[in-house]
Amino acid sequence: MVQVFDSPHALLDQSGRTLGETDWMTVTQQRVNQFADATGDHQWIHVDEARARSGPFGVCIAHGYLTLSLLSLFLPQLIDVRCRMGVNYGCDRVRFPAPVPVGSRIRGRGEVLGVEPVSGGVQARIRITVEIEDGAKPACIADSISRYYV
Repeated sequence: MVQVFDSPHALLDQSGRTLGETDWMTVTQQRVNQFADATGDHQWIHVDEARARSGPFGVCIAHGYLTLSLLSLFLPQLIDVRCRMGVNYGCDRVRFPAPVPVGSRIRGRGEVLGVEPVSGGVQARIRITVEIEDGAKPACIADSISRYYV
């Protein structure tokens, strides 16, 4: 369930707060192919289903950067800050411990790492761990930086 904050300043004392997890979503070959088309990354491990069957994972896998881009889908399911404007300011410490096989289900888990005032609002560092259903390791761990303006 999304955590709602009435203003950016309501985040200031939330360091260490667990935000919970998002709904599960299935990573489809169509989504992977669309990402390949959007980025020009058509490496066979992502888009050639026949060749991937005999590859190291036995199936196509999602691009790491596709997995990372899904933070934009997961973050609003974790946190809703009532503000004039929120912007993605960047990421710190991005890691991809495990591949995401096409057909698997993933979700995001959030934790507020730190919040500090900035001109006109606050900056929040939120760690999002992308979990693979029944996976031993997460697919991605990234410290997302967002700015929320009053």
